[in-house]
Amino acid sequence: MAEPSFLATPRGKITLTLLCAIAFLDFIDASIVNVALPAIRSDLDFSVQDLQWVPSGYLLTYGGFMLLGGRLADLLGRRRVVVGGTVLFSLSSVVGGFAQSPGMLIGARLAQGAGAALMLPGTLSILTTMFKEGGDRNKALGVWGGVAGGASAAGVLLGGLLTDGPGWRWVMLVNVPVCVLVLIGMFVLVEGDRRSARLANFDFLGTALVTGGMLLLVFTLVKAPEVGWGTARTIGGLAGAVVLLLAFLVNEQRGRNPLLPLSIFRIRGLAAADVAMLVAVAGIGSMFFFLSLYMVNVLGYSPLKTGSAYLPLCAGVAVAAGITAQLLTRVGTRPLIIAGLLLGGGGVYLLSRIPVDGSYLTDLLPGLLISSVGLGMAFVAITTAANANVPSDRAGLAAALLNASQQLGGALGLAIFSALATSRTNAMIADRRPMPEALTSGFARALLASSLFLVAAAIVAIRAANSRGEAQDLPATAPVPEPVPTK
Repeated sequence: MAEPSFLATPRGKITLTLLCAIAFLDFIDASIVNVALPAIRSDLDFSVQDLQWVPSGYLLTYGGFMLLGGRLADLLGRRRVVVGGTVLFSLSSVVGGFAQSPGMLIGARLAQGAGAALMLPGTLSILTTMFKEGGDRNKALGVWGGVAGGASAAGVLLGGLLTDGPGWRWVMLVNVPVCVLVLIGMFVLVEGDRRSARLANFDFLGTALVTGGMLLLVFTLVKAPEVGWGTARTIGGLAGAVVLLLAFLVNEQRGRNPLLPLSIFRIRGLAAADVAMLVAVAGIGSMFFFLSLYMVNVLGYSPLKTGSAYLPLCAGVAVAAGITAQLLTRVGTRPLIIAGLLLGGGGVYLLSRIPVDGSYLTDLLPGLLISSVGLGMAFVAITTAANANVPSDRAGLAAALLNASQQLGGALGLAIFSALATSRTNAMIADRRPMPEALTSGFARALLASSLFLVAAAIVAIRAANSRGEAQDLPATAPVPEPVPTK
């Protein structure tokens, strides 16, 4: 006899809403500050060099602590870690909203990223363990994928509304009432889980190595366009990150209680799904960044108008995510990932043909609509494939790997494509071309490269699992020593 559908119950629907609200908070805060940056610079007297750390500070700690957050959720209890991360996220939002200096705001953004890194992996692992049935899980992941895919665009829209309305400080303060509701919902709807490890058994060396390596890697990628890819600082930073991450892998192979049991990569298709996500986010995240710059700096759009331009994309992502969730059981994840990424790549390619005197209806809207369909399909299908056949005691870790791939992809994409755009723009300025033409040419080159990354992600996805949302099974791997349970 089939188990009753949890998602069909009022409690199931409210629980899914709660979990997606947490994801929305984390995803949207990566982009909500972008259109507020000019107002922040003017109000707090930021230098141009330091201003980049308002968005990049969040990205740095979000990506750097993601793996730690996922493993802590598995070992110490998912609800406990999510609640702790939400409290940190809320308090840092208050500090950022009332910041009186650049250092205070940047510190708040760093703390926000760390809080988000604790919240997101545990939240996704709660979702994948609470909604176990094939149909329920597909629908839940469909909603999650729609939230993930549309949050960046929604962040630009909401950031524009708040900046043009009550002011830039509300891009931070708006988080607080949502966090309060999230905390109430977590205690009412999600059962607490016991710790599965003593603190003495925790892999502190592995934690230090991977967190240090990820922080150094993301920091170096963020700074590379500014200081130069060929400088000793960039080369040394990348080399240092590689050394730390290689040392981490050696430690994990030898440790009795590893932070990252490497046997998780024996789960069929998991690594391919994570790499596909990394490459795809490098491309699609850059699309939002460069299109927003084009609309503001070339077309002269206001923050509100720039945000509103993404409304059709948000709607397209939501519709495509819902349809994809229904198709998963019939088609499987792999064809949907590949089709979605190729559609997304085609849409971004159309956007790479933007002219100096571009029109929204003819030059932006078609590409945005095509990209939205591809984005909605790909995010849902990749998320499902990356969590397929992951046992419950590895759910937090699998979620962390997927989301760390997203953050690293975002940093990598901006680093590479910003260098391409800047190089092209500077060359045209040297040829005495008008600034709008030079900027547009640089943005177009970056968008073209972004479209190629999405095609590359589709090629990687050929190796992803072709899951139809079946119930999770234990992977066929050798057993990994587990931490001694608490008594």
